[in-house]
Amino acid sequence: MIKRGRLPFHGALVKIMLKSGRESTILLMGDTGAGKSETLEAFRNMGRKHLRDMIIIADDMGSLELRDNGDVIAYGTEIGAFLRIDDLKPGYAFGQIDRSIMMSPTQVNARIILPVAPYETVIKGHKIDMILYANNYEQVDEEHPVLERFSSVEYAFNLFREGTVMSKGTTTSTGIVHSYFANIFGPPQYRELHDPLAMKYFSAFFEGDLYVGQMRTRLGIAGYEMKGPEEAAARLLKTVSGE
Repeated sequence: MIKRGRLPFHGALVKIMLKSGRESTILLMGDTGAGKSETLEAFRNMGRKHLRDMIIIADDMGSLELRDNGDVIAYGTEIGAFLRIDDLKPGYAFGQIDRSIMMSPTQVNARIILPVAPYETVIKGHKIDMILYANNYEQVDEEHPVLERFSSVEYAFNLFREGTVMSKGTTTSTGIVHSYFANIFGPPQYRELHDPLAMKYFSAFFEGDLYVGQMRTRLGIAGYEMKGPEEAAARLLKTVSGE
């Protein structure tokens, strides 16, 4: 994708359609355990009365394309959601057992795979409205809101580039760690190509007046495994609704 001029991403991509008629396609980027899928699942549960439809285009990997007219178009790569069982409500995973695949359910970092989208939806290409970084390590207060919009290309670029996350022991690391653009699948191996390409895209985000910011999911903070994504989802719903 990098060599084709597309910007790869590690994140969740969802198209939200409200009964009010408002629509928004959101890319929530972040490392493993940042709360991407958990926030979207919480959004689906709490937003049922507001939602006309909610289409998950990518749950883990995808790429962005910059059109000549300035539009940023996103594509997914997989049709299933790849979730940590421990980050779901107790009993939820087993309630989906008839349509899911569970991996190592008795081990640390047990996972469940749920089908979320048909292949045609994944590869269609969707115009992006919001690009958010999933911040699971910072507490929320007056100076650190649940949802924060950035005003500077450089600030946004550097924050996404640092790829900071509070590791939940999903791999071999624990504590605060950094991963180049929260994506080990390509960008670090082609950093000299990826850096200027990423800056080109981030500049296009701001030129196109896309909402670029971060969402504090607090998934990595003890005691907020459920509450954090739920509050993040509630704030996202208000923003999408125009409140």
